[in-house]
Amino acid sequence: MSPVSDPIARLGIASALVLVVAKVGGHLAMRFKQPSVLGELLGGILLGSLPLPLLVTLRDDPNMDLLARLGVLVLLFQVGLESTVRDILRVGIAAAAVAVLGTLGSLGAGWAAAALTLPHESAGLHWFLAASLTATSVGISARVLKDADASRTAEARTILGAAMIDDVLGLVVLAIASGAMRHSTEAGAFAPLAVAWLLTKTFGFLLVALVVGIVASPVLFRFASRLQSDGVLVATGLSFCFVMAWVSAAIGLAPIVGAFAAGLVLEDSHSGRFVARGERSLGEQMEPIGSWLVPIFFVLMGMRADLSAFASGPRLLLVASLTLAAIAGKLLCAAGAPRGSDRVAVALGMLPRGEVSLVFASLGLTLGLLDGGYYAVLVTVVVLTTLVTPAALRWRLSRRDASHAHHGAYS
Repeated sequence: MSPVSDPIARLGIASALVLVVAKVGGHLAMRFKQPSVLGELLGGILLGSLPLPLLVTLRDDPNMDLLARLGVLVLLFQVGLESTVRDILRVGIAAAAVAVLGTLGSLGAGWAAAALTLPHESAGLHWFLAASLTATSVGISARVLKDADASRTAEARTILGAAMIDDVLGLVVLAIASGAMRHSTEAGAFAPLAVAWLLTKTFGFLLVALVVGIVASPVLFRFASRLQSDGVLVATGLSFCFVMAWVSAAIGLAPIVGAFAAGLVLEDSHSGRFVARGERSLGEQMEPIGSWLVPIFFVLMGMRADLSAFASGPRLLLVASLTLAAIAGKLLCAAGAPRGSDRVAVALGMLPRGEVSLVFASLGLTLGLLDGGYYAVLVTVVVLTTLVTPAALRWRLSRRDASHAHHGAYS
């Protein structure tokens, strides 16, 4: 069999191309103090815009698509690993209020923008586009806070605490919005009872998954620690992730909801016996896997953005209205920020959209809920909100510092 016809050879060379683009794009983004994911996404958009037959087949290659979908599961598993149930319960009322207000604000503003811009489309599409705006990606905000030596401030604690709750809310909204839109497509109507059932099922799954996971996972990892073969910890963690993803899919929810829940219930203590015998923690061992699969997802997401859709004036208007809605919705977070903190800085820190919004867009495209044009619109909104955040947050922090210095001079 020649290398060209061998599917493994084609998958290998395609993976090599995508990974090179991802890493170069990530490097360039970080040089401009942007998150690497933005460089990976823009690299994919550039790659997809080149009129080469090889790239067209790569964009639609089913094997690369499977790798990208695995990358989504790994990504959400890693996002879950960065938080724990105890962390979420510990963040406080103010952080919870910021997360809830930002989610509701984005959902309401996004629906209004979609409904006004696309009056002839279905209510299901309006809600799905709005739901895609709810999840915050605060990696870039955390970087700006660190560069400004503000990582230990009340604003930083509130933003990072709200981000943990925001991840949970974003996944809940994703499960409900995708399920409701699928149901409205099949039934020809947007059924409130179906949405209520999806809401019940989603919260029920998360509650059962967290309770069972907290009880069963220590037993699972304690048993696994008795095995002496290499890679037992990461194999156990990934197996737990994939089983939870399968259960989530089996009851009609997105697999990523299960993957996120799996990461959320696992704590450092699960790796304790392995670390005690000289191994790295589960989070550290997941890094090489994530460094391979997750960039493939982001580059492919960029490649699938149909830039020709922006030749249409209505699509450009939709980008502008959804971007404004995404910003306005998160500015509502200011009302939940704790007293004594810079409420505007907290709201600006919640602006950027990222991983979960791209997962929304990808799921919508895969399920046929979005066409290429609406998908490109959501990708563009993610890029714009991510680009605007650093400048806006630095401006606000510099004003805060100047105000503190002014008051200090006259005190």
